Amino acid sequence: MLLNEPPRPAILDATRGARALAAPSLPWEVGNALVALLRRRRIRGQAMLEAWESFIHIPVRYVAVDVPEALRIAGTHGIYAYDAYVIAAARSAGVALLTLDRAMARAARNAGADVMEVAP
Repeated sequence: MLLNEPPRPAILDATRGARALAAPSLPWEVGNALVALLRRRRIRGQAMLEAWESFIHIPVRYVAVDVPEALRIAGTHGIYAYDAYVIAAARSAGVALLTLDRAMARAARNAGADVMEVAP
């Protein structure tokens, strides 16, 4: 989304009129993803900072995460804790999880979360 990559139009269509909810870990995950792109030389430093500036202007309501529940989800489904935080947040808020990641969509469904999968 932040870098105008090909999935952007599909994500915008899927989320038009929706409110964004996320686990409180989202800013750290975005920062980590931007640094990973920088390290792989897929973006430059200025583009990384511009993407961050765009991100902080997106209205997001952060949902509390039951960390022990997220850890159980991570352990049961063999996923990272950060992914489990997102699944736990979606479940607790009673909203569908939007993801481009098929493995995460599968883990979320298996954990009892509704999923809105967007094809990349």
